[in-house]
Amino acid sequence: MTVDASDAWKHWHERRGESVSAPYGPLALTGTHWLEDYPERRLPDIPGEWTADGDGVLLTAVEADGLSLDGSPLDGAVGLGADTGPAGRARVAYGERRLVVVVREGVWGVRDFDPAAAARRAFRGIGATPFDPRWSVPGRFTPYAEHRTVRVENADGRERGLGLGGELAFELAGQELTLQVAVEGDGSLWAVFADATSGDSSYRFRFLRPAAPDADGRTTVDFNRALLPPCAFAEHFVCPFPPPGNTLGVAIAAGERNLRREGG
Repeated sequence: MTVDASDAWKHWHERRGESVSAPYGPLALTGTHWLEDYPERRLPDIPGEWTADGDGVLLTAVEADGLSLDGSPLDGAVGLGADTGPAGRARVAYGERRLVVVVREGVWGVRDFDPAAAARRAFRGIGATPFDPRWSVPGRFTPYAEHRTVRVENADGRERGLGLGGELAFELAGQELTLQVAVEGDGSLWAVFADATSGDSSYRFRFLRPAAPDADGRTTVDFNRALLPPCAFAEHFVCPFPPPGNTLGVAIAAGERNLRREGG
């Protein structure tokens, strides 16, 4: 069983490397531009005029700008909502680049994904600790009576709300521990956490995504699959920092630890 779990981890690790280094994966993000910071409606190195317009974005361009919308040249004005799918399927393109419309707490922005990004060329893999069964333990999820939102600092220095749906309890390294977690649409859990290795032998914080709990709240807390957050791959992501209580006092020498770059 341990051999099967180790093999499954190896496949997961390989897929992670392929995913983050894909043409429109996290390493391809070269900029996130919040429209409120550009009242002149012109974004850095991106043609057209971009304006936050109530519940969306108004983009105005001429054909000579070289923008395309849904695969056809854009000549005129169009209202855009947030792109919710993969970056490679964003509605607006500029050559090989994809311009992804995003919104955070009513603030609209545009992300620029470029397959030619220097970070993709410099990528040499994700440094991770091989699978160790000691880091995979039973956990029990207890939902909060009401959904909670806490304000936390994000990687871009701004403070935003982080929704939390309950508490995940488990025992690790002889200690009883808990994490505040969000509940995803499919019922799976998401935690933003730090530990005694954070900022030292591991990135400053990481993500954990346990499977959906069963009817009794039981799930597996597997730190072998601790994830580097998107902002570890590109500084233009706005990852939330761990909420209060999610900085663990134990050293979790497991899972993804750091990004490997050429010359790094």
